[in-house]
Amino acid sequence: MSPVRIGTCSFADEALLKNWYPRGLASKDRLRYYARHFDTVEVDSTFYRLPEAGMSAGWVERTPPGFLFHVKAFGLMTRHPTRLEQLPPDLRAAAEVDQRGRISHPSGELRAEIFRRFLNGIAPLSDGGKLGGILFQLPPYFVCKDSSFAYLAWAKEQFQGATVLVEFRHAGWFEEENRARTLSFLKENGLALVIVDAPRLEGGTVIPTVLELTSDVSYIRFHGRNAATWHHRGGSAADRFDYLYTREELAEWVEPLRELSGQAKQLFAVFNNNNSSPPPGPLQRPVAQAPANALMLRQLLLEAAVPVSSADAALDEPEQYRIDDIGSLEADQVIRPGDDH
Repeated sequence: MSPVRIGTCSFADEALLKNWYPRGLASKDRLRYYARHFDTVEVDSTFYRLPEAGMSAGWVERTPPGFLFHVKAFGLMTRHPTRLEQLPPDLRAAAEVDQRGRISHPSGELRAEIFRRFLNGIAPLSDGGKLGGILFQLPPYFVCKDSSFAYLAWAKEQFQGATVLVEFRHAGWFEEENRARTLSFLKENGLALVIVDAPRLEGGTVIPTVLELTSDVSYIRFHGRNAATWHHRGGSAADRFDYLYTREELAEWVEPLRELSGQAKQLFAVFNNNNSSPPPGPLQRPVAQAPANALMLRQLLLEAAVPVSSADAALDEPEQYRIDDIGSLEADQVIRPGDDH
């Protein structure tokens, strides 16, 4: 059975900076501290700007052997409109923009060059054996049709054998008439399906939790279950994914993870609920949701004898948290967004 490797989506979100890292910790030491408690992380900043090789090399240097990074694809790669200023200056003249200053239909040559530069930017991770996968998160309007399958096949070729983690965001990919084709396509092309935990909502913008293995890698993203903010587009990601899972909610994942552990060669669970919640007791700091829930899930898996990996200090309790306090929260004890408090 493969151990479950647990981490968070970002090691530098505001909630972690304010409410998880020790007070006064220098910015250059944050990743080292993170790697003492978790052995994998998802980097999402690369969605907004292309990664640079120097930065990737620094990540390699500041993490121990075996640590793995998953890197989110740049927005233009996944068919998201991108502002012109997000491109490197020397590529801007080749891009056509709409009235809002966004690039939405780049030429094939420009898109291919973006893929090439993205791979060059993360090459130190690959060369250092620390690249887990590339998160290919598609927009909600990327729907199930022939041209979409063609684009995914083209993108797979650009990645030159790297592990690609595909996250769909339109439920149509898994409707009865499309589900078999979607899963078969992923398997035939060696693409890993990203399994999601998210609010259960009507409409096509939230895919169901599909517990399928389509490659050697299984990757689960925990987005929280905040239905009230899921469709908000004007606020921050922290507002949208503002949710602290209870122990009971994460316990629902123990048996699915046990089953996936017996099937996948590599199994990852990462938390994208990147806000803070009120402290569970007096005189305590607010709770940074993602690391708190990551530690809670690890504790649940250990209790259930499900294999789970550990970093140097993974079984230690960070002094900011008391896992017994957070881990024992019952459903009716968690203050939800919008509650009076």
